[in-house]
Amino acid sequence: MTITAAADGSALGNPGPAGWAWYVNDDCWRAGGWPHGTNNQGELMAVLDLLRATAHLRHEDLHILCDSQYVINSITKWMPGWKRKGWRKADGKPVLNVDLLKELDRELAGRKYRFEWVKGHAGHDLNEAADERARAAATAYQQGVAARSGPGFPGAHHAPASVTQGAGRAPAAGERPEAASGVPDLFSQQDLTQPATAQPESTRRRVTRQDTTRKEPALEKSAAGEAAQLDFTQLDFAQLDGAFDLAGVAGQAETAPPEALVEELERELLGPLVRGDIGRTAVLLHPDFLEIGSSGRVWTRDAMMMALEEDPGERTDIEILGADRIGTSAVLLTYRSYARSGTTLRSSLWVLDGGRWRLRFHQGTPEA
Repeated sequence: MTITAAADGSALGNPGPAGWAWYVNDDCWRAGGWPHGTNNQGELMAVLDLLRATAHLRHEDLHILCDSQYVINSITKWMPGWKRKGWRKADGKPVLNVDLLKELDRELAGRKYRFEWVKGHAGHDLNEAADERARAAATAYQQGVAARSGPGFPGAHHAPASVTQGAGRAPAAGERPEAASGVPDLFSQQDLTQPATAQPESTRRRVTRQDTTRKEPALEKSAAGEAAQLDFTQLDFAQLDGAFDLAGVAGQAETAPPEALVEELERELLGPLVRGDIGRTAVLLHPDFLEIGSSGRVWTRDAMMMALEEDPGERTDIEILGADRIGTSAVLLTYRSYARSGTTLRSSLWVLDGGRWRLRFHQGTPEA
């Protein structure tokens, strides 16, 4: 059987509020977007999500209709050369949208697919349907309303269709920043001017500050209190992607327990240098990542990555409360974060996905 689907993207202003969508039929389609992005990012994301949505049918041929020559050429012509050159173009400049392209390269491995170029806005039924849904998602972000995400692909694991991906609003005067629907709780601005004496004596000694002067973290202590050193100072973010694979580079990760790895990854994710790197957040966040904010808003991975790239925030003071293993492939991390507006109790669920620990779920609750 061959799966035939159209993939399309849209950006109002280019860059501006952006949307993406793929479409098979009225009962099989999916859409999403970001507050700020480009048309090319939307086009790439549509293909990427289609690949993920059909991952459970890897043996099936995938026929992708696309009106973007950029996407087709990037995947079928230019990508091998970019990879050989370290994701740089012939002139030595970095490849644009490299984070999405790396994810596409990963998802395409082992898949049977072919692209067909179709002229956009020319009455092609599937292309028009995908374009309409991508534009609707971008418009929803522009207007700050909920966007329809679609039913998805039968049998695939998707984020709930009820998840709203509308653009957020700016916080009102005096409002707690993470209470605004447009600010992710996990990455809310943290005020570091709060004096240490404002913290209880029993917890003050346990608070650690994220050092944003280093690009890569060093794992200092395991959950059992035993030293477990991992030196990542010589690795770039792409290499780090493999370093946290439990069967990864030279078996490095095997020297540390999952609880310790997850704690260090969480600290890494709280640093602005990492949050502002959309390629690294794409590795750390699970494809089905969800955050339930204190405002009640649900954040998806796509919306989170784009919001962080635009505003990565500041470093964060945290106090680890617990790291509990759940089975063999999940760790629940709980901690307290500090800000001028008060403290927040947070929980993060990390899961083992393809040999990598990735953040699957986060929730923050203001502490009374």
